[in-house]
Amino acid sequence: MKISLITVTYNSGKTLSDTIQSVLSQSYTNIEYIIIDGLSQDNTIDVIKKYELDFEGRMMWISEKDRGLYDAMNKGIKMATGDVVGILNSDDFYTSDDVLERVASELQNPDIDAVYGDVHFVKDSDLHKCVRYYSSKIFQRSLMRLGFMPAHPSFYLRREYFEEFGLYQTDYKIAADFEFLLRVIYKAKIRMKYLPVDMVTMRVGGASTSGFESHKRIMKEHLRAFRENGIYANVFLLSLRYIYKIGEIISNRVFSHRILK
Repeated sequence: MKISLITVTYNSGKTLSDTIQSVLSQSYTNIEYIIIDGLSQDNTIDVIKKYELDFEGRMMWISEKDRGLYDAMNKGIKMATGDVVGILNSDDFYTSDDVLERVASELQNPDIDAVYGDVHFVKDSDLHKCVRYYSSKIFQRSLMRLGFMPAHPSFYLRREYFEEFGLYQTDYKIAADFEFLLRVIYKAKIRMKYLPVDMVTMRVGGASTSGFESHKRIMKEHLRAFRENGIYANVFLLSLRYIYKIGEIISNRVFSHRILK
């Protein structure tokens, strides 16, 4: 089973080495690594070229103008030839060396279409200190009605479903991942399995992790996603998940305090 792994870059020179090294360190090697760059102006291309030979022909990359993050992801998916597709952001990295091995092992089962797990967040100043842990353990299909979704960087899907149900909608600014997952998980009812694995370490500050304006846009785009997929939703239902988020924040603070003691 070949896994196609896609990383989108734009001026990612400061963090991309960590991302690439974590891919190279994976114990599972039947992968193709696809990097889609949006004409970076920093040293991103130099970093890509530095590691290209280490992949021994398993890396493909392009650098050209795109229409944003989701357009670049779509380019990578169209280039992919693997049985399974996953996304690894250019400022993230795998938490352990056996993540892809765990993914491949589960997806050997033909009755499973996708797997997902957990991620955690760190500050760039201290990559070893968890500031937030996002567990997908509670996720179930029905919770998408409240705006919940499995951690997207931990989501691995058989490539055939991109061909069947389409790609990411590029006119979403921040929630095309939610709309896509709503389409394949809630509407198409693909068969999934949760893996109790901390898959990805994410730096805080991404488009979907910061700011009040970001949350306003997420709400607006979630409502649009439901409307376009013919699923009823309203602001009240989508606001209920923030009650869970408050509990998650408290739990993470207690967890961090215990580690620091």
